[in-house]
Amino acid sequence: MRTDTAAWGVRGMAAAPHSLAAQSAIAVLRDGGNAIEAMVAAAASIAVVYPHMNSIGGDAFWLIHAPGEAPRAIDACGAAAARATPAFYREQGLDAIPFRGGVAANTVAGTLSGWALALDYSREALGGRLPLSRLLADAIHYARNGISVTRSQHAVTTAKLAGLRGQPGFDETFLGSGAVPAEGSLFLQPRLAATLQQLASAGLEDFYRGDLARTIARDLAAAGSPLTIDDLRQHRAGWRKPLALAHSRGTVYNMTPPTQGAVSLMILGILDALEVGTTEPFGADYVHLCVEAVKQAFGVRDRHITDPAYMTVEAQSLLAPERLRGLAANIDRRRAAPWGAGKGPADTVWMGVIDGAGRAVSFIQSLYHEYGAGIVLRESGVNWQNRGCSFSLDERALNVLRPGRKPFHTLNPALALLDGGTTMVYGTMGGDGQPQTQSAVFTRCAVFGMNPQAAISAPRWLLGRTWGDTSDTLKLEARFDPAVVEDLRLRGHAVEIVGAYDEVVGHAGAVLRDESGVLRGGSDPRSDGGVAAW
Repeated sequence: MRTDTAAWGVRGMAAAPHSLAAQSAIAVLRDGGNAIEAMVAAAASIAVVYPHMNSIGGDAFWLIHAPGEAPRAIDACGAAAARATPAFYREQGLDAIPFRGGVAANTVAGTLSGWALALDYSREALGGRLPLSRLLADAIHYARNGISVTRSQHAVTTAKLAGLRGQPGFDETFLGSGAVPAEGSLFLQPRLAATLQQLASAGLEDFYRGDLARTIARDLAAAGSPLTIDDLRQHRAGWRKPLALAHSRGTVYNMTPPTQGAVSLMILGILDALEVGTTEPFGADYVHLCVEAVKQAFGVRDRHITDPAYMTVEAQSLLAPERLRGLAANIDRRRAAPWGAGKGPADTVWMGVIDGAGRAVSFIQSLYHEYGAGIVLRESGVNWQNRGCSFSLDERALNVLRPGRKPFHTLNPALALLDGGTTMVYGTMGGDGQPQTQSAVFTRCAVFGMNPQAAISAPRWLLGRTWGDTSDTLKLEARFDPAVVEDLRLRGHAVEIVGAYDEVVGHAGAVLRDESGVLRGGSDPRSDGGVAAW
């Protein structure tokens, strides 16, 4: 496969880190569905075919744009359980929230509520007509009849097995005969198939307020989770006005807190103030400015970004031009600033869809760590997230645990309306790497004019930690010119060379639609993904 040639289409396009999810989206478009319906189908499929990276037991965020309307966003993030308090953990002899096990499953899984809210909008505003049974059909088939284990699923399960083996329900679900399933072997999820069939018949609300909710609550309690049926019943997804950055190439949108969407936009705003387009998109000046912009934005993130109910500043104010110019002025073009520690890993999928009418969706769905809390509910077969382990038990911390509080999210789907009429949806998985990879994909496409596949395939970097890695170095893929690597070292960066196409820098994707209606897309050769076009 060539890694620099974009996919083309005119009637619809989907990008996903697993090719079957992208194909599910396009099949829905061919059946007369719109971009939202296509995304629900893709989200259901990828929860089955890429189970180490996401689940219906996780959270999700949406950015949606219909031509002629302002972009809108959906927050489908679950809050902490009513019983989830620092005292709950200290009574169990814990001074921090564990990454794994039932006690790590302390927030409601919001993703299905986001599907439901998006489909309401689809029916009411976009004329969506496909039944839920059609949208979940591929996912049900893959769960019932099996999927081929991907390279990524095998590698991640092997790498993280020590912390996952023995967690409630994990071994019988993901280890089969007791060993990690081999790449290419058939992997079945019959309980999840039955759950998806139940949702198709009873509706998505069943997950929170129906028969399925009652089984979920029983199994969460049995695993030691503080979540109860009341926590599920009280959960609702909500509409949000996305954050917007005025950029020299157009307007860029991202998700509101508790995500780090503001951080991704701040980085782009700082780079715009630094006129990054005057650099070379593979050179040391470019990488240095991108990395230093990350340091400036992360400093703001770690002081301010949390559940918006607890924030002391308006997130949109962080994108004021004078504030961004001030941060840009802090950057030394020849010397790396000191760097501390990042927020750590995130297990996530980003997907994008644009249909033939120009309706666009940028979507992200996550469990947080690989396989989340590691627990799989006995009756439903749902793997539950551990997003709440990002809370602190320290009363002085910005993200201290409180019942009903939303956890900080590294997740942030992106969308841009560029001058000249181009719509762009883009994103990636990867914790601290998400805003960094977004800056690479956006600037290489929108500022330097690269096609989306070339922009995604080009060598990337990562400052700090992300999924599967714990060091805080500046990681550069081995394809960077050695002279660039040496230049960055001389500027004071603690450089570490990683693989040529290394998953540590994320699984990115992008879809663009120009004013004539022509679609171009790219997916990451570092993933098992693809672009499906019509």
